[in-house]
This record gives sequence, structure tokens and C-alpha cells, in this order.
Amino acid sequence: MKEALLYEKLADKSVHCYLCSHHCRIPEGKFGFCGVRQNIGGILYTHAYGNVIAAHIDPIEKKPLYHFFPGHFSFSVATIGCNFRCGFCQNWEISQRSFRDGDSPGEELSCAQIVESALKNNCKSISYTYTEPTIFFEYALETAKLAKRRGLCNNFVTNGYMTKECLKVAAPYIDAANVDLKFFKDNSYKKVCAASLSPVLDSIRTMHALGMWVEITTLVVTGENDSDEELRNMAEFIASLDKGMPWHVSAFHPEYNFMDRHPTPEVTLRKALDIGIKAGLKFVYAGNVYGWGSNTDCPRCKNTLIKREVFTVLDNKMKEDRCSFCGEKITGVFI
Repeated sequence: MKEALLYEKLADKSVHCYLCSHHCRIPEGKFGFCGVRQNIGGILYTHAYGNVIAAHIDPIEKKPLYHFFPGHFSFSVATIGCNFRCGFCQNWEISQRSFRDGDSPGEELSCAQIVESALKNNCKSISYTYTEPTIFFEYALETAKLAKRRGLCNNFVTNGYMTKECLKVAAPYIDAANVDLKFFKDNSYKKVCAASLSPVLDSIRTMHALGMWVEITTLVVTGENDSDEELRNMAEFIASLDKGMPWHVSAFHPEYNFMDRHPTPEVTLRKALDIGIKAGLKFVYAGNVYGWGSNTDCPRCKNTLIKREVFTVLDNKMKEDRCSFCGEKITGVFI
């Protein structure tokens, strides 16, 4: 265990954790909502430090990050646990495990070993992903610091429920983030995720203001967040920050507590793409589908600049950070 960051001691040996927007008040001996951080004797500890449940070499497109060194690989790591309870979670087998419940934490892997593995496998970045990186923040932060010193970038794939204090600590070391914008209704966040909408929107704004490269993903679930109004509200929010911020709308397939639901029809994703473009977004992508929706086209001349098949870049006609046909600057991190 390691003493946690971003908490304060209260009376009667209780503590206030302000790592994420649950702002847990944790009595002595108890865990926070995440099931990872525990108050022992009035000191908050993280159980997640150094314990990896998943470590893989992924295309950066799998995060998905399409405008952050496309075609490169990212060494991707996760610990168990999450501060959300999403009924449609696609990684629930590891995200819904808990140190509080005594679940297996995986294997030990030091920060230095993660960095060395990334370098050895010619990865350009390390991604903190699969589960929620906020809840293993201390582990991710120390790894990210070491990675930066060795010339690697760092990416968070996140639900966006961290606090501004957390983001300010992370900002010098985290280069990019893909944030899940699951709904645009607070009651849906409460019902499905045991969370709230406002902190997620605040995080997206803060990340953008701090200079992180940000892309947004929405898992489109029939009957939950697929109405024209909700999709339009999401698209207009993203466009209000930056029309060049990519929006990934991904197809749902039945998982976890949503096994009785139908997969997202492709026509729904096509509708979402349409809505995003009409809202002024320059880059809208479809995920979890095949044969369409993943190419990067120049918003000015409409030529295809990056051709993709699933997570593989087949052709890249970018000239550094510009369209090689008309010279239009493409938002993202390409050089």
C-alpha cells in the first residue's frame, strides 16, 4: 500500500478524499466508493499502487485516440476498480472488482517496468485505460513522471469524474485524454453510473483549458442516450469548446447488467454522425462497426487523409499536421 494523494484528515480519524467528484468522507477502517482507497488509522492509503490487472500493447486508435500520433502503439495498463457502476460497462470483469471485497489485484509491476516495457516494444506512449485511471492515480502519476523523463507521452482513458485538483496535479505529465461522455442528463448518470453529469463536463473543460489533447467517446445505447435531443446536446457542448475536438460515437453490444438490450443499429450511429456534423464538429467517428466511420477526412477539401480499418492505419496522407491536398491545419498532435 501507499499513502494516497489529494485527501485531508478530519476529526475522529476520518478523512475526506477529493481525488474524484464523489468527495468521499471515509471513517477509520472503511473504503471509499471506489473500493481502492482505505482509511487506516486516519491515513488514506491506496491498494492499487503497483498492482496491474491488464497490460497490453495496443494501437493508439483502440483508446480511441485518432488525432494523437495516429498509427503508433501505446503500452496500456490498468488496475482493478472503478468509481462508476455503469450497467453497460464493457470491461466490467476487471472494473467492478474491488480491494474492499478481497478480489485478486493481478500481478505486481513497478512504474519502471511499465516504462521499460513501453520503450522495449517501440511504443510512443503509455495509456492508463481499461478501468478508471483516476482510482489508481498515484500509480499512474509516478509512471507518467518517469515516462516523460524517458521521452514517452501519457494518455488517460477516463470517465472524467476526477476533481480539478487532480487534473492540475496531472496536467504536466498527461498529454492526451479520451473522455467518456455517457449521457447529457444528470438523472441518467445517477441511475446508470451512480454519478453526476456536471463534474464530467467540468473535467472536459478543464482538460481542454490545461492544454491536454482531448477526444470524446459516447457509447450509444438504444433507449438510454440515443435520442436526437441528447445526441445534439452532446455535440453542441463539444463544439462550444472546440469544433476540432473529435467525437467517437460507438455501438453498444450487450454486456454486464444490460444483457437484455439490443446492439446499437448502424443507422443510429449514422444519425449521430449527422447530428455531430450539423452541430459544427469537424471530426465525428463511428466505433465498433466495420467498413465505415473511421477515416479522417479534411474538413475543407473533403479528401481522405488517414484511412483506417478497425484499429489499423492503412494509409496516411497527412503532411505533418496539415492536409497534403489543400494545406488545411488539422487539429491534434501529429508531430
